Amino acid sequence: MWSWVLHRITGIAIYFFLLVHVLDTATLRISPEVYNGVLGAYKTPIMGIGEAGLVGAIVFHALNGLRIILVDATSWGTRHQKKMFYIVLVLWAILMAGFLPRHLINVFTGGAE
Repeated sequence: MWSWVLHRITGIAIYFFLLVHVLDTATLRISPEVYNGVLGAYKTPIMGIGEAGLVGAIVFHALNGLRIILVDATSWGTRHQKKMFYIVLVLWAILMAGFLPRHLINVFTGGAE
């Protein structure tokens, strides 16, 4: 059940990010100054933490989507879906552990802009 809930929540979060991304990119057609102002607003620690959350959502959604494909497309998938969910969680934690330190260092020290 948690896999289903988290897959829906991450899917909705990704959808809203894409909507905002299209809208903020569209400000370039209004004027470069407006676009640069929007980009400047994104260079805050709060937005950096939001980016980390977005990456976490995308990674979980992708890994869980692969798990769902295996459950639907194989004869053994339904028997092992709980194990595969735990594998998704472990892989997600490993990938996020590799991403978060570097990202958060850049967010809080102003590096790599």
